[in-house]
Amino acid sequence: MTRIAMVAGEASSDQLAAHLISALRKHLPDAEFCGIGGPKMQREGFESLWPAEMLAVHGYAEALRNYRAIARMRRQLLRRLLADRPDVFIGVDGYDFNLWLEHRLKRAGIATIHYVSPSIWAWRRYRLRKIIGSVSHILALYPFEPELYKGTGVKCSYVGHPMADVIPLGIDQDHAREKLGVAPGRPVVALLPGSRQSELHYMAETFIAAAKLLLERQPQLQFLVPLVSRETRLQFETALWKLKADELPFTLMFGHATDAVAASDAVLVASGTATLETALVGRPMVIAYKMSPWSWRLMRHMGYLPWIGLPNILARRFVVPEFLQDEATPDNLAQALGNLLVDRQARTAIGRVFDSIHRLLRQDNAQRAADAVLPYLRKA
Repeated sequence: MTRIAMVAGEASSDQLAAHLISALRKHLPDAEFCGIGGPKMQREGFESLWPAEMLAVHGYAEALRNYRAIARMRRQLLRRLLADRPDVFIGVDGYDFNLWLEHRLKRAGIATIHYVSPSIWAWRRYRLRKIIGSVSHILALYPFEPELYKGTGVKCSYVGHPMADVIPLGIDQDHAREKLGVAPGRPVVALLPGSRQSELHYMAETFIAAAKLLLERQPQLQFLVPLVSRETRLQFETALWKLKADELPFTLMFGHATDAVAASDAVLVASGTATLETALVGRPMVIAYKMSPWSWRLMRHMGYLPWIGLPNILARRFVVPEFLQDEATPDNLAQALGNLLVDRQARTAIGRVFDSIHRLLRQDNAQRAADAVLPYLRKA
């Protein structure tokens, strides 16, 4: 019986792992999958030995509060895997938790695969030494990542990005507007200030102030603001009230970020995965990010690339503007967005670059990941 152990603690990791399990079952219908995973994995027949929610912590403070429970769970899982050895272990993202496990399992002779390369290309190159001693094979979402592992002894396979498989090529703007009840021909800007409360703490007021400046120049504008939770919606509503903007044309939404972006002419987006989603939908954007002064000083000294936005990193050039920390002012953001709104030629050129990125990342991610894993199972 083929046994595959996996750990995926975050919601995004749960989805990645579930798709991989489904693809592997086409080749190994009787395989057993166990470890730590979420509801999507469990629907594919995965046995979760602990609740995945225990790993879904955000920020240093929450991680420290839960450290003892998480460390105890990790030690117990290690003992179980060493006693009842799987044919392969697959850690899905969750770098800190999974690399600790992978290091000890690899040392015990168990093949270890890490799904989603840590972003050593950005500001974490110091992690490469740990990865070399812990991982047999990396499954990378981005095409430039395998080159980073050449000469290290770690195999790395480019498997494409699952979001590029899910988001259709050439999403129709008119259809998205009809779906959201947006008037045809009205200029629309989507605001994506982040998914975490800490991000809205630094970004919400700046985004709203930039929107107010834009409205002074283009009063017919409408703003769509998809928010992921009640907490982030309350934060944004509080910022609207504080800046006396609660009567302005802001449409707040629960989720539906893809629809909001598709209906827009331009997007103001906090750096992160949302920048990739915006590019895959094909809409021009301005990227902004602010954080605590202490975190900014630390990250600025660790940076290796001239870009932070995934669309620019993938294009290897500044396709869209980025404004970070002190440069992320309402004036700068409003000016950059205003330029995009009036320059149809620039929007078309950006759209062509984003289309090529979409096609590059659209690789049937789950099947390619399964193809990289299967040789270890056949060998076992």
